[in-house]
Amino acid sequence: QVQLVESGGGLVQPGGSLRLSCVASGFTLDYYAIGWFRQAPGKEREWVSCISSDSHSTNYAESVKGRFTISRDNAKNTVYLQMNSLKPEDTAVYYCAARRGNGCYYDGMNYWGKGTLVTVSS
Repeated sequence: QVQLVESGGGLVQPGGSLRLSCVASGFTLDYYAIGWFRQAPGKEREWVSCISSDSHSTNYAESVKGRFTISRDNAKNTVYLQMNSLKPEDTAVYYCAARRGNGCYYDGMNYWGKGTLVTVSS
């Protein structure tokens, strides 16, 4: 069964850090680009970051550039999102998604996880 499972969310104070993980099962991530997306309460889902299958390409939304870092460990079938200097406006459910190919994609994803909640609040 193909699955993406996110973890690492939680409650953190403004200025704090979290590292999200996205573990794939039922398929190998070697041939898939990964994107992170988020959906805040009452808002539409938005793209956050992406990484190509070979890690050579990454990209970030302007709102997180310089604070978030995406990486992957294909041997562990896992992608990470390191989030630093968190702000209350980063509060959202964070989703990882996979798309076959070696680009950095913003849509057309093949598989989605169920999300992990990040709450930034004092």
